[in-house]
Amino acid sequence: MAGPSDVHRRRLLLRAKRLGLLMRDARLAAGRSLKETAAALRISPRTLRAYEEGRKSPSLPELAALAYFLQVPLDHFWGHDIISDDVPPIFKLPLEDLLAQHHAHIAQRLREARAKAGLSLKDLATRTGISASRLAAYEKGERAAPAVELELVAEVLGLKLRDFLPVDDPLGDWLHQQQQIRGFLELPPELRAFVANPRHAPYLEVARKLSQMPVDRLRTVAEVLLDITF
Repeated sequence: MAGPSDVHRRRLLLRAKRLGLLMRDARLAAGRSLKETAAALRISPRTLRAYEEGRKSPSLPELAALAYFLQVPLDHFWGHDIISDDVPPIFKLPLEDLLAQHHAHIAQRLREARAKAGLSLKDLATRTGISASRLAAYEKGERAAPAVELELVAEVLGLKLRDFLPVDDPLGDWLHQQQQIRGFLELPPELRAFVANPRHAPYLEVARKLSQMPVDRLRTVAEVLLDITF
């Protein structure tokens, strides 16, 4: 009959095996070799192999460094989900249709932005060095505008490249999310901590609603709050 120490030892062994499998899974999903991953963690490939086979267990800082290197959540190593066998999300998209929609959206956006700027095709051609006929083809959706040329046109029109992408489809939505994440990471640390705390969601919702109020109503709310405070 197995004693308590044997039960605990077996449990630790099973946890080490599961952790090792999840470590290897994350590495394969990221397309990283054993050698380059070990080098990133400043350990030997032999040690990393021992971790992945469950013969040894990494320290928590090593695991955090691995998550950072492979760009996976640290929680992946506590779960059960296998990600290396997943089909990359892009293969699930109707990419041909999405690209066609994006090209059409860019063409429309070009027409609208040029009209708003009060520029003719000839004016825009003079400022960008791109022929008026090419610009016309881009605006009609007859040709896809190369990104480097679109960037130049955007600069003349006072826009950013991202302004030409829709946000209501998987590609555009993902890019919009990345932009939001960058904005979040640019916040001061204390604000990031506040926003990331689920208990503060009601305060954030109030702030969101206040930001959507007309200026006169916002002024009235501020006056009421001052009266209550003082």
